[in-house]
Amino acid sequence: MPDTIYVNPEVGNDTANGSQQAPLKTITQALKKATSGTQIQLADGTYNAANGEAFPLSVPSGVSIIGNEVNKGSSILIEGSGEYLSRTFARQNVIFVLANGAQLRGVTVTNSAIRGSGVWIESTSPTVANCTFRQCKREGVFVTGEANPVIRDNQFTENVANGMAIAKNAQGDIRGNTCFNTGFGIAISDSASPKLTDNKIYENRSGIVISGDARPVLRNNLCEKNIQDGLTVIVNALPDIGSTNNPGGNIFRNNGQFDIQNATSNKLVSVGNQIDPAKAKGSIEFTENQVPTPILTPSPNPTPTPTPEPEPIPEPILTPIPTPTPIPSVSDLTDIKGHWAATFIQELVKLDIIKGFPDRTFKPDATMTRAQYAALLVKAFNPSAKRQVIKFKDVAENFWAYKVIEQAYQGQFLSGYPDSTFHPNENIQRVQVIVSLVNGLGLTTSANKAVKPYDDQAKIPNYAKDEVVTATQKQIIVNYPKLNLLNPTREATRAEVAAMVYQALVDAGRVATIDLPYIVAA
Repeated sequence: MPDTIYVNPEVGNDTANGSQQAPLKTITQALKKATSGTQIQLADGTYNAANGEAFPLSVPSGVSIIGNEVNKGSSILIEGSGEYLSRTFARQNVIFVLANGAQLRGVTVTNSAIRGSGVWIESTSPTVANCTFRQCKREGVFVTGEANPVIRDNQFTENVANGMAIAKNAQGDIRGNTCFNTGFGIAISDSASPKLTDNKIYENRSGIVISGDARPVLRNNLCEKNIQDGLTVIVNALPDIGSTNNPGGNIFRNNGQFDIQNATSNKLVSVGNQIDPAKAKGSIEFTENQVPTPILTPSPNPTPTPTPEPEPIPEPILTPIPTPTPIPSVSDLTDIKGHWAATFIQELVKLDIIKGFPDRTFKPDATMTRAQYAALLVKAFNPSAKRQVIKFKDVAENFWAYKVIEQAYQGQFLSGYPDSTFHPNENIQRVQVIVSLVNGLGLTTSANKAVKPYDDQAKIPNYAKDEVVTATQKQIIVNYPKLNLLNPTREATRAEVAAMVYQALVDAGRVATIDLPYIVAA
């Protein structure tokens, strides 16, 4: 069986062989042919019963259903419902049931049946990423039993009950999701203990509701503008929202009733979160009320050349990883050995430009927020003021990165948005790093030096095309693992940012060249 089976609801035929030239018509037929390791690639269109689908769609172990992850499946709609007999919740109306190692990526899922769920995950460990769940009559994703899924970078909106529900003894890595204009953003019950990281939850009936004996861990989530509460804790639940050694980094603000309501007899301890105690109810101990000190702080370095201000650009709705107090030693870092960017990271640590975390990790593959990136820019380049400072509405003076954001803006490395916001807690994209370095350092293009196009050249935003050419000529761009794939709109990792900042320092003659096959040469 081929590694990839192609499906097209408009021109496909279920008697075809499933190749790119002869696609199948339905996901149902593709699943019958798939074995572990198979990818089912979906074309744009609508997948429903009228087009031959038979629900629920049970995705076997190791099989991946792939749509369009770039637009979170906006052009690929899977709608319908089928009866599924759950071991823990009896009969359910669902679209997908995911087995161990199954993946669902880049599709839109709608279940309009009574009490309809989009995806059912029961005692398995699949991945759901870059999908959109909307207008489900109950929730987008239901996780139960002993499940331990990865659910990341999805959008949940207009679902009647919840964006996600996590029940029984389920765990899971719930990361980078956006829940807005839905019932409860995330509902956690029974003895569930998932880890919620970098989720943005806003304008729902309530943000996060935790009940039963649930013990979830919340880190770096943004929960705001929900009609009732941002975080509600009831029965005997006790979430971990931060500790002295591992601050929470959550932001609870501007919710209708309470930012946090603890209706249990348990004491909730808040460390390293942004919360207004006046909008909190119940037994809550506020050990620390601010985001901890960032990884990076200013130090003197050469001043870059002036450059025109880049246009502000939209970024993915993702929330921060506010960074704990760093540790200084390169040799102490435990998670960069063998990493492709290890040498870049080691050299920047030696220069005191970047540092690791108290747990002796660097987290090279974690993303970086605009605020964190501003701190890195200031540490590496110490930009001088080239324009007047402005007051960003969403950056308070007591915010940990207030000063570095101000300096990065004045140095023309970063810009705000037309509504006078900065979006400090949103993740920065690779192309935005490139534009920032080129403009902030005043780099220019050599007109007589040709640049070979990237394989994904068409994905480079118009505003960034000249800067990409310049950065390529200057050998600032580092592409891992494929040299010819820029991945411009993907969120930059800490390792990627470190590598490109190091290459900018190489171009400035401040550090020695590192020989690495992933540095793009003109």
